[in-house]
Amino acid sequence: MPFMTSSHLTVLTGASRGMGLAIATQLLRAGHDLVCISRQTNEALTATAKAAGTICESWSMDLAQPEAAAERLGQWLCGRGAAGLHSVTLINNAGMIPRLAPLGDINAHDLATALRVGLEAPIMLSGAFLRATRGWACERKILNISSGLSRRAMASSAAYCAAKAGMDHFTRCLALEEALVPKGARLCSLAPGVIDTDMQVHLRSADARDFPDLGRCTNLKTQGQLASPDEAAARVLAYLARADFGSQPVADVNEG
Repeated sequence: MPFMTSSHLTVLTGASRGMGLAIATQLLRAGHDLVCISRQTNEALTATAKAAGTICESWSMDLAQPEAAAERLGQWLCGRGAAGLHSVTLINNAGMIPRLAPLGDINAHDLATALRVGLEAPIMLSGAFLRATRGWACERKILNISSGLSRRAMASSAAYCAAKAGMDHFTRCLALEEALVPKGARLCSLAPGVIDTDMQVHLRSADARDFPDLGRCTNLKTQGQLASPDEAAARVLAYLARADFGSQPVADVNEG
């Protein structure tokens, strides 16, 4: 385990591309040490960390098997301990959306994978994080990256919408629990706005016969309404840094 150099430690899932990569890059440049959990690693983050004088430890793990990731995170945090830390943060960013089609046309394996990555993994990682850091004197935060689709239904995306709605509600539950704990963690499930990532490409490539919202998703791109990953990451991290972070367990980055 590399020696941690910063007083701020962040654990981030889905850090290899899109907004997750942008979040990781901005955190490293701001002086945070990172543990990144993704199916694939991104070597550019190692170079960014070296240039910034911070540490980026990358774990190649499939969050469709969340028990292994949660166990490793818990053991790693217990081994690291709280020494020298001002803050420790978990950002559950990873998610996936299966083929855009009515629920009855999606196979069970793809549905299960989407729910495991999008909901089971954040729940298990949050549990491991809270257990391992309970009693730490430093500031503790959990930021769950949600979606406007947790609150607005969209046809042909039942698994993704359900996972994000579940993320919102389990965050509410954990916030109630942590409010009863001395120096409890602060939590928020945050919708980051609509972002120009691979997921939007996936939506725009759907079959119009299966996906009634295809036109709307296409228009968001053509009308320039999609934030870049860098812009979205900056807004998310600004929200995370707010003094009142956690006062609303479910929030939208665009609603102040």
